[in-house]
Amino acid sequence: MSAQQDAAQQDAARLLVRTLEAEGVEYVFGIPGEENIHFVHALNDSSIRYVLVRHEQGAAFMAEIYGRLTGRAGVASATLGPGAINLQLGVADATTNSTPVVAISAQAGLNRVYKESHQVVDLVSLFRPITKWSEQAPTAEALPEMVRKAFKTAQTERPGAVYLAIPEDVETATVPAELGPLPVNVVRPQEPSPAQIARAADVLAVARRPIVLAGHGATRAGASEALRHFSEHLGLPVATTFNGKGVFPDDHRNALGAVGFMRHDYVNFGFDEADVLIAVGYEPQEFDPAKINPNADKKIIHVHQFPAEVDDHYPVEVGIQGDISRSLYALGEAVHRRFDVNGTGRKIRRMLQEELAEGANEDGYPLSPRRIVADIRAAMGRDDIVLADTGAVKMWMARMYPTYEPNTLIVSNGLSSMGFSVPGAIAAKLAHPDRKVLAATGDGAFMMNSQELETAVRENIPITVLIWDDSAYGLIEWKMDLDLGQSSNIKFGNPDFVRYAESFGARGYRVESAGELLPTLRKALADDAVSVITVPVDYSHNLELTALGDLTDPF
Repeated sequence: MSAQQDAAQQDAARLLVRTLEAEGVEYVFGIPGEENIHFVHALNDSSIRYVLVRHEQGAAFMAEIYGRLTGRAGVASATLGPGAINLQLGVADATTNSTPVVAISAQAGLNRVYKESHQVVDLVSLFRPITKWSEQAPTAEALPEMVRKAFKTAQTERPGAVYLAIPEDVETATVPAELGPLPVNVVRPQEPSPAQIARAADVLAVARRPIVLAGHGATRAGASEALRHFSEHLGLPVATTFNGKGVFPDDHRNALGAVGFMRHDYVNFGFDEADVLIAVGYEPQEFDPAKINPNADKKIIHVHQFPAEVDDHYPVEVGIQGDISRSLYALGEAVHRRFDVNGTGRKIRRMLQEELAEGANEDGYPLSPRRIVADIRAAMGRDDIVLADTGAVKMWMARMYPTYEPNTLIVSNGLSSMGFSVPGAIAAKLAHPDRKVLAATGDGAFMMNSQELETAVRENIPITVLIWDDSAYGLIEWKMDLDLGQSSNIKFGNPDFVRYAESFGARGYRVESAGELLPTLRKALADDAVSVITVPVDYSHNLELTALGDLTDPF
């Protein structure tokens, strides 16, 4: 090839990086392998920061939380075979939590991928059930189109994860220099149907006790302001799902709190009384519709960017498909009456506030979950971010922790994966470097991805990790005690968490009295460092909390 011909070519790996830059990608989370070293090397000459992680599962969780907080697809990268397979838990978590992620892995070259060969498995088929789209690049020339499709698919309609396999010989190919990224098209907000708005207004015109349930979709759509206006304009009470916490502030006079607890809770009494449910950005995987509509007798107005899932406990009377904010403003203007939100809503808020206040004064050791939740709330600002890992921690935090802004308490309620909070906190801090970020995790979940502490220290990403230490899988013990009256096979041993943190170069703290937690939290959160705090927790309070499920209406 002549020098002139060579100058007219570019490496496919560099073309791939250019397509990611065109999509606005700021970070790629991953681990390199022999089959994608050209791509990883090409990132060095780009505007994209490659964040080297310690396990591909961590990379996928980082991509997921980055996508959740920014609305732009997070990118996770891995090599072929085991590296790609390790991405799958975080990828599935993103899809079930409706979060945009683009997972890119290497694959064996086209010269051997079709036959039995070293490290070759059918990755496209493996990822297909857990993604919106899964495909392999057949040629280097296809990369611009396939990357554009990947991001468009991940970020539009109902967001989720996508997967793209790039064979080794495709990555190392050369392509014409003029080949470049495709233009990024921006989807315009969709106007709701006037006819559906009118039908929904007719339902509300004769409703006795309508109630609003706001889900994660309302958060993704940036519908907080429209939701507050809708509630205030019509005088409607608003509850949220665990994933939707913060989209409606818990200190608002119309707030009911969050639904999602394992048993019948205070907030559920508001649903017991309701005859019409206005579901705003709600998706059934967030919380079983049977828990809020057990008799399937409530009329449901579904307000979302896409049609409702079919469920016999979610019979949609009217579906309003379109931009959520525009739909709420239009429906609010079409309804010519106000409702009374006093009574039940005020009582629910009072009872939850009293629980939190009581918790702040509990001085037992090990600490009660209520005390830990109260001290976390006292240490964090309104905009600061807490990631509550799956387990008993999630149940206490999602139920009791007051939130005032969207995405300030993050849980996994689609797949409910353990181990996401530590890697997720790293991504949260990258997405919002001006906010404090806390990973609240049980000891079981912490040890699943604790190696990412080294990533945070090396990359100089200051986060705080609070370990609720009970040397057990606490949520499973809770469930066993409820259903079986005893528990088994849930106890384990832990390392010295302070020395463990320090071995990674992080700061370690051990809380040795109830009064030490809040000042320790404040100190760690104020430091420009990675900090790990271990606090013994007394989960004997779990059964007291679950006893609420046996209450009849306490009002």
